[in-house]
Amino acid sequence: MKKTVVVTGGAQGIGKACSLAFARAGYNVLINYNKSCEAALALADKLKQEGGFVAAFKADVAKRQEVFDMARFCIDTFGSIDVLVNNAGIAQCKLFTDITEDEWDNMININLKGVFNCSQAFLPYMIRKKYGRIINVSSVWGVSGASCEVHYSAAKAGVIGLTKALAKEVAPSGITVNCIAPGIIDTSMICGFSDEEINSLKNEIPACRIGVPEDVANCALFLAGEGSGYVTGQVISTDGGFAV
Repeated sequence: MKKTVVVTGGAQGIGKACSLAFARAGYNVLINYNKSCEAALALADKLKQEGGFVAAFKADVAKRQEVFDMARFCIDTFGSIDVLVNNAGIAQCKLFTDITEDEWDNMININLKGVFNCSQAFLPYMIRKKYGRIINVSSVWGVSGASCEVHYSAAKAGVIGLTKALAKEVAPSGITVNCIAPGIIDTSMICGFSDEEINSLKNEIPACRIGVPEDVANCALFLAGEGSGYVTGQVISTDGGFAV
């Protein structure tokens, strides 16, 4: 029986790369989106034309009812859930003293509460079948912290703590929970950087290049596979050595 993966924020950037990689590896794929409707539907159509079993579902991961509706849709459509990639997230660069309460709440709600909501919605199905893979996407800044991104760093650090604790709790049920901490990846999150800033960052990365979304997707595929069954509670940095 084909395995099913849900990729939150699965229409763009790292999420899109994950949706593509999993579909091409033979998984059923549910692409979650919130605001990127056109991109999600176009990606789903592309993968269907390639012979993939793919669907798209609109849900704001910060809104619990929408997430639980998505879980039911996934089971009704594909019959199971095997892998959950908690990728949906937002970023913002701002001085700590200028962060508003609404901006703080929005960052935590999407980047951390979203992982909580999705994991709670899908875990019961995994526990019943005694199998599952949860892959949370954090950030290098969740590991080391970033100046002018305190709320982002705090939320992503929370994802790491959630990963480690949940991994211990659900391991007896045959479920692994791991975390990927991407470094500087070529997505819309760095589109505001100047060429000079990009080159400066490259000089700090031992691999001498900016990462691409596929670097993260390949790691997610490994963590979803049978070969990673004894790997849980880990934070894997896909950062070209940036945080070493």
